[in-house]
Amino acid sequence: MNIKIKHLSNCTFIFMLIFITSCSNESLNSNDQPSAYEADPEDLDDNGLPIIVFDIELPTILDNSEYIIDLDQWDIPNNRTDAIKTTTNLQAAIDWAHQEGYRRVILPEGTYLIGESINDIYQGGIEIHGDTEFVFRPGAILEMATNNKWNYCVISLNGDNIIIRDGIIKGDRNTHIFTPRDSDGKTAHDEGHGICVWNTNNKVLIENMEIQDLTGDGSLILDSNDVTFVNNNIYNNRRQGISIVGGKRIEIRNNEIHHINGTAPQFGIDIEGPGRIDEDILIQNNYFHHNSGGDIVNTSGENVYILDNIMEQGEGSTYLDGPIVSWHKTHNIIARNTITMLSGSANGRLGYIQYSGGGDKGHNRATFVHDNVCNSCGMYMYKSSQADVRRNKFLGYFLAFSDFENAILIDNLVTYSEAHPNLRFCWSYRFENVTGVAEGNYLEDTLEEIPLSDIEPYSLQCVIDGW
Repeated sequence: MNIKIKHLSNCTFIFMLIFITSCSNESLNSNDQPSAYEADPEDLDDNGLPIIVFDIELPTILDNSEYIIDLDQWDIPNNRTDAIKTTTNLQAAIDWAHQEGYRRVILPEGTYLIGESINDIYQGGIEIHGDTEFVFRPGAILEMATNNKWNYCVISLNGDNIIIRDGIIKGDRNTHIFTPRDSDGKTAHDEGHGICVWNTNNKVLIENMEIQDLTGDGSLILDSNDVTFVNNNIYNNRRQGISIVGGKRIEIRNNEIHHINGTAPQFGIDIEGPGRIDEDILIQNNYFHHNSGGDIVNTSGENVYILDNIMEQGEGSTYLDGPIVSWHKTHNIIARNTITMLSGSANGRLGYIQYSGGGDKGHNRATFVHDNVCNSCGMYMYKSSQADVRRNKFLGYFLAFSDFENAILIDNLVTYSEAHPNLRFCWSYRFENVTGVAEGNYLEDTLEEIPLSDIEPYSLQCVIDGW
């Protein structure tokens, strides 16, 4: 499936701030609503969201030649024994199939215990070559053997145009030996990954996989393009579900990512590639739950679309940071998500928080927050600028901005919580030193008058008074 998304970062037009000097008492239509930036109407949909569809290329296996790995011929154990022998012989069979021109390689049923020591910190797994569809038969499992290494990849990709599908990958988190590292004595051992997509792998599809029990991430994307995750179940990994550390044109769709816990940051998806390029990322229709750090954090990504996801804290689980977290000067479109919190995090009960830019209030792109439902949670943005916030429901918490320029707030709803009566006064729509436009916003059943302007920063008197 090709997703077509327009790449806004190469647009020829320049976004300019709109200054709105007056509004009517009626809600504005989509065609005449203010926007955080001046843009050609063709670049916005009917609801005011940027139309940004880019091409994510899927791998194409043109040759249908198929090889089912012959376990007897290659003397490959499939009964969870002899990791070194299994790794060596299975890799030999995969290498031979590639050399012979087979493009579809099938792993028979069984549990394959793999892993061999490469150096003091890395445990090797299986490598899959380019132009290959690697398919697990029902009941086929690749499992990393118990080890004491900081890093490993159960599967690493060696080339472009690769499909991995229909199987189970397991790490060794339950038996891993957390030996102190010689260089600094630390024992995080947080780089044990299920699938490593790295070193400019291009056109990769990970489909219908169960990826669990890793000491690090379910999957690591490092400096790669056109990578798609679809219909996977990723869970019980210590660091992340998926880490994007340098990625362009990434799609994560229809996955269940849950029970990520053990070592920071502990998010379902972490976009964090300092010094690298992270852009054109679509995260859509996923189900996140029981993730200890949070569900999605964007520290470095541009053109990141977080759409139509369900995010639930989950019974018996706590958030450290919260469901959606973005850092300053990232570019996010957050729309049509349903977020449910049961208790607070270090940030309170905030379904979305944008961390500040410190003394630098500039923001390279507008943040769009549209049509989300936050159950028992709200949102907060501070020490930044440019936000377009419309038609959201913040049920039982608040919508807040501080030290913020050009906040556009249209047709939002905030309700009180019977469980938190202390939030009623000064904690619904909360502003400190904020400019922008507000229209059609409700507190419970009452239209809330919010006197934002583009000229004079607005603060609630109760905030000034220290409430």
